[in-house]
Amino acid sequence: MNSSVRPDHDPRAWCQALTLVFWLVCLIRLAIPSIPYFDEVHYLPAARELLALGEFTNREHPLLGKQLLALGIALLGDNPWGWRLVPSLFGALALYAAMRALWHATQSRFATLTYGALLATGFLLFVHARIAMLDVFYIAFLALAFWQGAGAMREPETGRRRLALAGVVIGLAMAAKWNALVLAPVPGLVFLAMRAMAGRRRLLLSRRGAPVPGITLVEAALWLGLVPLLVYAASYLPGFWFERGAIGSAEGAAGLIEHHAAMLGMQSGVTQPHPYSSQWLQWLLNARGIWFLYEPIDEVQRGILLIGNPLTMLLGLPALGWAAWRGIAKREGVPLALVGLYALTLGFWAVADKPVQFYYHYLLPSMFLLAALALTLDALWQSGRRWLAVLPLVGSLGFFVYFYPILSAAPLAGEMAFLQWAWLPGWR
Repeated sequence: MNSSVRPDHDPRAWCQALTLVFWLVCLIRLAIPSIPYFDEVHYLPAARELLALGEFTNREHPLLGKQLLALGIALLGDNPWGWRLVPSLFGALALYAAMRALWHATQSRFATLTYGALLATGFLLFVHARIAMLDVFYIAFLALAFWQGAGAMREPETGRRRLALAGVVIGLAMAAKWNALVLAPVPGLVFLAMRAMAGRRRLLLSRRGAPVPGITLVEAALWLGLVPLLVYAASYLPGFWFERGAIGSAEGAAGLIEHHAAMLGMQSGVTQPHPYSSQWLQWLLNARGIWFLYEPIDEVQRGILLIGNPLTMLLGLPALGWAAWRGIAKREGVPLALVGLYALTLGFWAVADKPVQFYYHYLLPSMFLLAALALTLDALWQSGRRWLAVLPLVGSLGFFVYFYPILSAAPLAGEMAFLQWAWLPGWR
């Protein structure tokens, strides 16, 4: 991690401005459609039951994401703004935290702001920030965890506070959706590996050496191992208080362990084919999208298509190759880490015991893909080929503007209007 950049070069204000613009754009037509759509029809009824502590429904997913949806309903009412405002805030949080994580990892202003621009115009985060689903919550909490972890390495004097917060938000990420499980142990394992490579004789109790001087391996295990598990377990407390189907009741699971066994069975037991199901190879090539919405609603034809930005999702693939070369040939940790995290989060779905999968599972891998692209463009910028570094950013914004009508439920010309954007058979 390069320490040559002075602290006053931190683009924090620019990160905040970009986040604010992203959130304001998310708010446009946030209340349209005026009825639940796509998987909102599963999560909103579960959130209402949580508010009333009535029946324990949607048992296959953890509770926290639905608690956050319930919070929006409690504050703003059972209406589209109550359903979707909290997800939009978490989408903005995910964007800001991801930028801060890359800043602490690289201390490159151009890479940090480029990453923010790529995420904001990459389609996936934008669409998820405007729908009452669970994915944006776990993404935001994981981005926070990586921000705090990278910050602890960059500023060891804040290490204890940052690692403690990282542990809390890792637990919250798991409690929002199980997709976070694949990354939950990574910060702790990285700490263990780096401390072991530092060659300390008192491995467990030494406070010296990477990744965070001043923190022993035992203390790191507390913050990054035990705390996430305790936070995750605590998120299930409302599950014991439902009137019907509560954990520990006659009609519910006998206890928390039995409840998790039932959750696992429900997750792996969905085998019925779905018209929008896809596999990881299709995600890699951005070849299979999902129409979250396409119907006449609120007086006009509207649509919301979940695909990745056609330009940056493909440019990111050679960028991953460059990052792998850079990491190996130049012994740079950040590019190599991004390649490893992308491979881990995508490879998980190649072996996961979940027969029916969807493109929205690519949201997490795409975060690392776009970070690798940001580092690639930063290398071009630093080498003096600035026009070549900026061109993909202009293209990404151009594609976002062109596809914006079917990312934001804008009024469309008619029933066949989708053909303007459905360039591939898998986008239809």
